[in-house]
Amino acid sequence: MNEDLKSRIQAAAVVGAGGAGFPSYAKLAPGADTLIINASECEPLLETDYMLMRDHMDKILDGARIIMECADIPRALLCLKEHNAHRLSLVEGQKMADGIFVKTLPDVYPIGDEIATIYQATKRLVRPGNLPITKGVIVYNPETLYNVSAGVGEGKPVTEKWLTIGGDVKKTLVLRVPIGMRVRDLFKKCGIIVPEGYAVIDGGPSMGQIINPNIAVVKKNTKGLLILPELIPAVAGKKGDLKTQISRASSMCCQCTRCTDLCPRNLMGYPIYPHKMVRTATKLAEMTPDMILSASLCCSCGVCETAACCQNISPRNVIMEFKSILAKNRLKYVGNEDVEADEFRDSRLIPISRWKSQLGVTKFDREGTLVAPITKVDTVEIGLNWHIGAPSALTVKVGDIVKAGDKIADAAGGLSIPAYASIDGKVTYADAAKVVITAIESV
Repeated sequence: MNEDLKSRIQAAAVVGAGGAGFPSYAKLAPGADTLIINASECEPLLETDYMLMRDHMDKILDGARIIMECADIPRALLCLKEHNAHRLSLVEGQKMADGIFVKTLPDVYPIGDEIATIYQATKRLVRPGNLPITKGVIVYNPETLYNVSAGVGEGKPVTEKWLTIGGDVKKTLVLRVPIGMRVRDLFKKCGIIVPEGYAVIDGGPSMGQIINPNIAVVKKNTKGLLILPELIPAVAGKKGDLKTQISRASSMCCQCTRCTDLCPRNLMGYPIYPHKMVRTATKLAEMTPDMILSASLCCSCGVCETAACCQNISPRNVIMEFKSILAKNRLKYVGNEDVEADEFRDSRLIPISRWKSQLGVTKFDREGTLVAPITKVDTVEIGLNWHIGAPSALTVKVGDIVKAGDKIADAAGGLSIPAYASIDGKVTYADAAKVVITAIESV
């Protein structure tokens, strides 16, 4: 293990650019023989990874080389779906660089989920609740590797975010913006107005969450901002009172088991049974959280609520509530034995064209347009806890003048990363949770 490279990745504040914000340096451990470059772009309507590969493949491959050198990994697989491979004129097995080869994956959902991508690319099944390294695999997405290249190769910490603005807009845009930029300011600069009866989703239409664009900001793991009608299935399932939805689910479930039959994690042999979860009382789960440990295995793909359920209820929302109970009790399922994929798995995965139709987003799926980066921003709000692990430790105070790339917080002890200013300006607010920087001319 090259500890110097690992420290430089941490110092550059690189985290997973599309997931939960896991610090990238902490994934590096001895024993990996395969690096997965997860360019599968799991969700429809998102064009970020495709655009990065189209225009910055050199930096992605350089980031992969750095990771391979750091952890002594002999091979890497650039994993992308067939339709994007075709758009980029890439073919199965094509050599991209020393030790780096193309792996094409089927156009099905939810390929792009880390566990599903590992299995599809290598036929290795990570034990339930275990990390990929236990099967000799480390996974990064293209933007994360782009940031590794910039951080290690150029000494530039992560201060910008690549994202897609899409949905019911005139053009699907892909662009780079300062981290912490207010969503309302971003939409204004792009000439986007959110109509009445529409919602803004941070992420993809399946797994993304509804946000308030008037108060939300762009985070390190903001993959996309989608403007979608509230009445389509992709949005309707995310609205409404969660407690009412959960109560309704438990009373209306007919126990047909379709949600379990189509559950992507269950189809990989994971012991998660959505139809049983729906029948489990929330109060009972709170009293005996051990009984719902398998809820932590859910990837929140939404297949159970959008494609499987004939009662128009949401097993996913029930499981999400159970996951929050487990998180409060610091519990999760960790399997000690290997599992086997269901013999019917391949025939039960959902073609991406059908999935878009079921979500109601087919007409919004279009090729993205790369536009110039946004650099002039009045104000940014940078969270010090936007990553898994200990929050960054504040090092600036109100009144300090900073430039983009200046450190504003150190890595704390244990699992943590530093934080950096994303614009030139003056610190106008600072506490243990966030730092607000305002451009001098706006103060």
